[in-house]
Amino acid sequence: MLQQKIPATVITGFLGAGKTTIIRNMLMNAGGKKIALIINEFGDLGVDGEVLKGCGAENCTEDDIIELTNGCICCTVADDFVPTMQKLLERDVKPDHIVIETSGLALPQPLVAAFNWPDIRTRVTVDGVVTVVDSAAVAAGRFADDHDRVDAMREADDSLDHDSPIEELFEDQLTCADLIVLNKTDLLDGEGVARVRAEVAERIARKPTLIEAKNGDVPALVLLGLGVGTEDDIENRKSHHELEHEALHESGEAHDHHHDHDEFESFVMKLPPIADPAGFVERLKDVIATHDVLRLKGFIDVPGKPMRLVIQAVGSRVDTYFDRPWAAGETRETRLVVIGLHEWDYGAVAEAVEKAAS
Repeated sequence: MLQQKIPATVITGFLGAGKTTIIRNMLMNAGGKKIALIINEFGDLGVDGEVLKGCGAENCTEDDIIELTNGCICCTVADDFVPTMQKLLERDVKPDHIVIETSGLALPQPLVAAFNWPDIRTRVTVDGVVTVVDSAAVAAGRFADDHDRVDAMREADDSLDHDSPIEELFEDQLTCADLIVLNKTDLLDGEGVARVRAEVAERIARKPTLIEAKNGDVPALVLLGLGVGTEDDIENRKSHHELEHEALHESGEAHDHHHDHDEFESFVMKLPPIADPAGFVERLKDVIATHDVLRLKGFIDVPGKPMRLVIQAVGSRVDTYFDRPWAAGETRETRLVVIGLHEWDYGAVAEAVEKAAS
């Protein structure tokens, strides 16, 4: 009798779209399914894994959460992801479902293609790719083309390069999706949500299902059990990078085969305890706006508070919440990972964050 393949769900989406919140909610309502998590983050501080370990779901213990922080998962498939999957499948007690949260800067296509490796394909199938969208960011035009402005800039300077790696990444994550979750719709009115729907649909030739969500609240039954087998259809979901490579190959031009993240940089900061988190958040908003910080997340040590304060910032929106008590023997410290575009003055950013914390 053939052994049934273990389903795996890939959850992708741009920085700060709400992937971790969706997974946290899913774990708390998984109906007893034993879930194994593979968490990949851009940057050395494993914030998302730490947050999920603190959720206390019995069906997903700390041993079931595997963190990959050696680089973006789409660039380390052979070195990190495949060995991790092999070790997971060698366990005596197999998971009922595997959930993979990619870095917000990852292309999902190479990851899905890795499920066609012979020793993985026979035992695991991609149940579906779920792409999470920050609806409020899209409505604000963060990924929208401003054609009039670009045309005006081109007229002023023909040498300008207007290609947007962030925009291409956003479209690549949509292209690979079986289900698109328009998250944070509670921050928009009905007209705004309609514009986001139209914007997302316009950017992809395929037409996956679109659903709306508030605060990452999506039923586990919706996320799990799609039954797509996405690895069999990956050739129809090519990224901009792959399409460009094919075009150059046909023309006979040389092309770099590697997808990299030279456009982005991250660094980890350790700060003193923050006695006034609300004031810190307000000052941090100015730092983010001034220095064009894409993403900031981490943990804050608040003196006199027994619990750890989680901070998550996307653009000018900064959220904080206490997730769990500091563990016995755990070092109480404020740790942040900051992500921005390449060639930013990260020394100035670090100095500004330190000043905001003082």
